[in-house]
Formats: sequence, structure tokens, C-alpha cells
Amino acid sequence: MNKLEIKNLTKTYGRKNANDNITITFQNGVYGLLGPNGAGKTTLMKQITTLITPTKGEIIYNDRNIKDLDENYRALIGYLPQEFGVYKNFSAKRFLEYVSALKGLKGKASREKINELLNLVGLYEVRNKAVGKFSGGMKRRVGIAQALLNDPKILVLDEPTAGLDPQERARFRNLISQISKEKIIILSTHIISDIESISKETIMIKDGSILMKGNHRDIFSAMEGKVYSIKTVSENEVTDIQNNYKVVNIQRGVNDVELRIISDSMPLYKETKAVEPKFEDVYMFYFDLENTREV
Repeated sequence: MNKLEIKNLTKTYGRKNANDNITITFQNGVYGLLGPNGAGKTTLMKQITTLITPTKGEIIYNDRNIKDLDENYRALIGYLPQEFGVYKNFSAKRFLEYVSALKGLKGKASREKINELLNLVGLYEVRNKAVGKFSGGMKRRVGIAQALLNDPKILVLDEPTAGLDPQERARFRNLISQISKEKIIILSTHIISDIESISKETIMIKDGSILMKGNHRDIFSAMEGKVYSIKTVSENEVTDIQNNYKVVNIQRGVNDVELRIISDSMPLYKETKAVEPKFEDVYMFYFDLENTREV
């Protein structure tokens, strides 16, 4: 069993704490990092991958400080950054051979691993095609493959499904679930459904600090009795509800409008009922988004 402990981690830039006294323990499985832009998710991931050094605090892997483990720790890491660059003239296979060499993988074992990963991410048939001609989603799959080349014990993925279509995202989620039994996987994304589908625990970060962490049951329990559905036919009522409540969603039917809202108490509208919370409700509640989704 792998164990990664983040203890009182702080990263300061000037007078701003990009991460502020973060303490988390990771074990095998998928962990979702959820938070708005600028919350500190990427800073945390870069410290975990040793790309930046903490101002304070420490990171412990299996009871040893990663400073002491040094290169042995880095050999355990697979990383897909948010901005992933490729050599456009390289084929997918050639690019993975190049990264494989950088990671010290050679010979038959390297070739077999590359073919295995190209199959895994659905790119084997186009392995000899220039990566520069790939779609954004295909390039992202190359990025996922390179992160897995060294069979990492800790896999850190920053916005891994950016640019993927729904089918590709489903394939990605299945892949991550498949390999998570023997790895710590830390996943940051703005796509709430990805975290909802595969994470065993979600860590919500705001302004550099942990706002809440726990499994789905823990997180949803804090929202019980706060999410309601209101049906109305009056546009005046729609405006009134928008002015007085946090509206998550507006769905316009043929003869009525249904609004999904967050409120500490049940609104006094005729057709109002409590509904089960979803991750989208949690995100709206804790991160105070201004935009309402309308369908």
C-alpha cells in the first residue's frame, strides 16, 4: 500500500499564500481536487511532483521525507501538466520512445510498454501519425500515456480531460478506475462529473486552503435540506427567485419553468420540493458562482 502524507504544506509568493497549511493523506485510489481557477490546485500538484519547493511543511512517502528519497521518489511519479507540449513532427510512437529514454527505460521492455499504452489510450492504429496532426483530445491521450510510461506509484493529472469529447472522457474514466487499485491518483479538473464518477475522496480547495474533504457521502451530507426544485409558469416568479436564491439551473419546458436552487430553508413557493444534492450543487454552494446554467 502506498501512502503519501502532505503535512502543513505552505507555498508563499510575495505576500500571497498559494497554498496555506495544507494537510492531507493519500493512499491507493483516486482523489479529486475541486476548486475554481486560482484556488491553489496546480501549486499543490507541482509541490507533490517536486517541480516547486514548499515554503513550509513537508511531504512524506511511505514514512520517508521525499527530500531524502530524492531521485528515487521522482522515479515513482507520473505527471500530466495542464499545459502539455509535444514535438509536433514526432509520431505518437516516436514521442513516447523519446520520453521513455528520458525516464531511463530501454530495449524490449520499453517497446512493449509503449505498445501497451498506445493500445490502452486508443492510439495504436495511428501510432505512426505526426502528433501535430492529432486533435486536442488525441494529444491529451498521448499525455496520459507518457505519464504512465514508468508505471508510476503516484499519478498526478492536471485537467486531464480538457479537450476530450464525451466518449473519450468515458474511456479515460474507465482507464483511471482500472489502474487505481495499485496507485495514488490525484486528479484536478473543472469537469465535475469526472470527479463524481471516479474519485473515492474529493478535496475542495479555495484561496489556497482546504475547504472540505471526504467521500461523496461526507460531502453530500453537508448539503442535505439545502437543495430544492421549484416549478413555476410565471416569468415574474423566475426573476424573483433569481433575485433571492442561489439558482443552480433553470430548465424551461413547454408550459413551465423548473429552477434548481440552494437555500438554507424551504422557499414558500407553491410547487417546491426538496431534492437530493449533486456535485454541481456542492460546487455552487461552496464556490459561490455567479453564472446560472439555463437549458
